[in-house]
Parts: sequence; structure tokens; C-alpha cells
Amino acid sequence: MDDFKKTIIEASEKKVLYTLHALQQMNKPDRMISKDEVKTVVKHGEIIEDYPEDERGHSCLMAGETAFKRVVHVVCSPKPDYLAIITAYIPTEGEWEDGFKQRKKR
Repeated sequence: MDDFKKTIIEASEKKVLYTLHALQQMNKPDRMISKDEVKTVVKHGEIIEDYPEDERGHSCLMAGETAFKRVVHVVCSPKPDYLAIITAYIPTEGEWEDGFKQRKKR
């Protein structure tokens, strides 16, 4: 496991905080993503994009399959005392390939 993934998991074990944007995205009727699904992606998913220079602090995009057998994407940023969940969504085939792990070239 790489160091950044370890930092993410350690932060999530302290506390997980969701931005308003994340909660709005998770609660859209066409996706309804649970906090348990987000936790599954954080713990068992993989980092597919890294954003070390993000204005909100080092963050990343993670992808993982949940208990509902669907792939969920989570953007998160570890902080010293918590993990910030910036957004979570269900990726679409129109934008992603390779098991929803690689953006399609435009």
C-alpha cells in the first residue's frame, strides 16, 4: 500500500466529514450512495488520480466496487484529524473506460 493511501485510511479511522457538495451528490435520486459505500471505496478502492496541488490540500480520486456490485468514485483529502469527502458519484461509461479507472480521451 502506498503512503498516501495509508494516510487516507488512517485519517478515515479518526473521523470522516462530508462536504455539502458530497452529500448533495450522494443523495441524488438516480445514485443514492451510502456512507458505507464511501467507506468501502476509501478502505478497499484504489487511487486512480492524484491531486497533490489541490487548493483544498492533497487529494485524490478513488474508485472501488461496493457491496451493491457497482463502482463508486470518491474524491477525498486527508487532514490531520479527519478525512474530508469532497464528492462521491457513480461514473458513466461515456466518460470512463478500463473498469471506470481511466478517463476517455477526448
